[in-house]
Amino acid sequence: MSQASAARESPPSVYHERQRLELCAVHALNNVLQQRLFSQEAADEICKRLAPDSRLNPHRSLLGTGNYDVNVIMAALQGLGLAAVWWDRRRPLSQLALPQVLGLILNLPSPVSLGLLSLPLRRRHWVALRQVDGVYYNLDSKLRAPEALGDEDGVRAFLAAALAQGLCEVLLVVTKEVEEKGCWLQTE
Repeated sequence: MSQASAARESPPSVYHERQRLELCAVHALNNVLQQRLFSQEAADEICKRLAPDSRLNPHRSLLGTGNYDVNVIMAALQGLGLAAVWWDRRRPLSQLALPQVLGLILNLPSPVSLGLLSLPLRRRHWVALRQVDGVYYNLDSKLRAPEALGDEDGVRAFLAAALAQGLCEVLLVVTKEVEEKGCWLQTE
């Protein structure tokens, strides 16, 4: 086998950050953008801009460990000339124009545990989904490695399962032009 054909058969390089502290929003941003553009410091700076006069910032954890809210994600994307569009869960997923979407960021309930002890609490967790070389991936920072979801049907099935569990919110990451034209939505 030649080196050229071996290179074609190897899987694509998929950028994937693993969970650290409560920085899932930062990891989801970097994973959906497929490069490290944001850090905890950058997210904290966005928090300060969002609530400059606030003693206790409402956009992050009181402990300073992350746990950023959607406003931080939206401001981070806007700073790059991108937009986040809320997906209306009442719409059928067949109306989602995936080729117009750069990636997706989901906010899911996540169990809380202390070591091996699972607590009866639920926190929120940010997860990125992104297409790389024609394959959609679940880039959850809690996973050891990216999880291939397959083609558009695969990512729609994943989204349908997540939405069916309830308490799942979906943000579409799109360009400003796609946001303004609304072409992330198929109306046919």
